[in-house]
Amino acid sequence: MNVAIFGASGRTGQLLTSRCLAEQYQVAALVRSPATFPFRARVRIVPGDAFNASAIRQTMQGADVVLSALGARSWRREDVLERAVPLIVTAMQQAGVRRIIALGSAGALPDSLDKQPAWQRWFVQKIVYNTFLKWPVESQRAQWKLLAASGLDFTMVMPPMLLDAPARGNLRIDGAALPRGASRISREDVADFMMDQIASPDWVGKGVYIAW
Repeated sequence: MNVAIFGASGRTGQLLTSRCLAEQYQVAALVRSPATFPFRARVRIVPGDAFNASAIRQTMQGADVVLSALGARSWRREDVLERAVPLIVTAMQQAGVRRIIALGSAGALPDSLDKQPAWQRWFVQKIVYNTFLKWPVESQRAQWKLLAASGLDFTMVMPPMLLDAPARGNLRIDGAALPRGASRISREDVADFMMDQIASPDWVGKGVYIAW
């Protein structure tokens, strides 16, 4: 299995990279600072960032599947996904790579809070999504629209708040909305779930919510 990873140097991206190597997959990673990437000796490194179409095409060469852990690194407007995902989609279409599993967030779709109590829907939508996380959520909504219109075999994994905590393995999974009362999950559990999707057809062409 040949895997191209975008966002490999981030916290979730490093977990994905280590899991791919444990499975003995061949990995290509687009990395902005190769000298500090902990897996640099074991993967094919492409120096650059996800806003460079040529670097994306190089990373994609020979890939069977794409894993993306790209996303905002702050609450400010960064437009990371708005800029990077169209380039990744185009490169995949040109290279004939069909499968992409992307890390999203629970706020990416308007019905994400449908299973929460009314007070929680109001608080999360008005205070969290529309205020504190306005720009990261806007980016995730853009990513969803881009992937849904791409014609690719995409899966967008949509967790709530990510924790740097050990995996529990006991997840609640829902294709319609965030499970009731769900508010967090570990990055390790998210990485494990994303890895499972490489060989699974269950969520192809769909978004899926996962949480503790």
